[in-house]
Amino acid sequence: MSVPQQDSLVELPNGVRVVTLPMPQLQTAAVSIFVRSGSVHESRSLSGIGHVIEHMVFKGTDDGTMSRDARRINLDAERLGAEVNAHTDKDHTAFHMRGLAADVPAFVRMLGELVLHPSFPAHELEHEREVLLQEFAETEDDPMAIAFQLFDKACFGLHPAAQPVIGSRRNIERFTRDDLAGHVKRQYSGANIVVTAAGAVNPAAVQREAEALFGQVPRGAPNGTTTAAWIGGTRARRLAGSSQAHVVLGFPIPTLAAQDPASVVAAAVLGEGMSSPLMDQVREQRGLAYYTACSADVLDICGQFVIEASTAPDKLDEFLRVAAQLLRQHAGRIDPVDLDRARHQLAVRCARDHDRPMRRLEDAAMEVFVHGRLRAPTAWLARLQAVTADEVSAVFQRMLHATPSLAVTGKLGRATSEHLRDAVAAALA
Repeated sequence: MSVPQQDSLVELPNGVRVVTLPMPQLQTAAVSIFVRSGSVHESRSLSGIGHVIEHMVFKGTDDGTMSRDARRINLDAERLGAEVNAHTDKDHTAFHMRGLAADVPAFVRMLGELVLHPSFPAHELEHEREVLLQEFAETEDDPMAIAFQLFDKACFGLHPAAQPVIGSRRNIERFTRDDLAGHVKRQYSGANIVVTAAGAVNPAAVQREAEALFGQVPRGAPNGTTTAAWIGGTRARRLAGSSQAHVVLGFPIPTLAAQDPASVVAAAVLGEGMSSPLMDQVREQRGLAYYTACSADVLDICGQFVIEASTAPDKLDEFLRVAAQLLRQHAGRIDPVDLDRARHQLAVRCARDHDRPMRRLEDAAMEVFVHGRLRAPTAWLARLQAVTADEVSAVFQRMLHATPSLAVTGKLGRATSEHLRDAVAAALA
């Protein structure tokens, strides 16, 4: 019996969506369960709880007929040779398994148990709390991670989009088992769950398992939040022991709902690859940084055009002037060679992502959450390739008319928030 080769999306009566992406050329398969519950869906008092839940679901389950402890959960997966992982982001949480295609039904069942029946053992929470505090300490020791946290605050102020996924130390220290169970009950409803599988999979088999496991989950309402209004501003923090200044500079761009490919192309034009204008001017021509990068970070509630770099403290103002000069140049004209380079780089990136089942699953889940449908694999690439030089220039023009956000950490010398704000304003004038 042949297995259908077409990507499919099926919605169960309670709102759970099931996505299958057949990739018969693979010998393995990946299963992921995505929940539309991330740091943007958390109040300040609950900031970081989703990340704690992501850790704790692996510490024990109990569905009323059988319970499994942490060792049994890991052993059951590893006896199948499967890789198990999870992650929490601003707009979702996801749980993953990858292994042999024949074990896909088992993967759906095992992940479903984690999502639907976590027991949150109190003694395990105390142990894992120490692990989470170590992770928090590692973040505090990373000057670029701190710079991005400050950058988000500069962009969005008190909106949940500015909250770090990891939350606060105080929250990690005080969350209880009841807090975790209550958050799952509120957030993990049918309208917010997407079950996905990619690889050498049988869609009908995946759908049967998903319906058996998730069919009785209450529908609930889609988890949502307001679009994050861009504020802009400057944040700086001196960090002892750092020998560099770590910079994150950014501007607002359209959200995921806008389906605007021009910002993605603009980021590739400016800063993708060693030959890009950003790397050429900052590193090759002036030696201001070993590495600098540009990206378009787009969610359904916000969009950020981001330039990042680490530079010597006495070169910070020069880096800002060069970055601003490049933005002004691209607002006026896009070099056809750079546009051609960016198109080819994006084409390769899309092709590479298409060959990665986990990447395809995440892209598909975000499409379902935001647009309620699947997009043909070639559709986004076609839109990227159709973006014109004028459209790319318009992206830079809009950014220059917005209030920038800037965060700098590390060794700052005399640099202050006020000085940096004035430096950016002068450079962009």
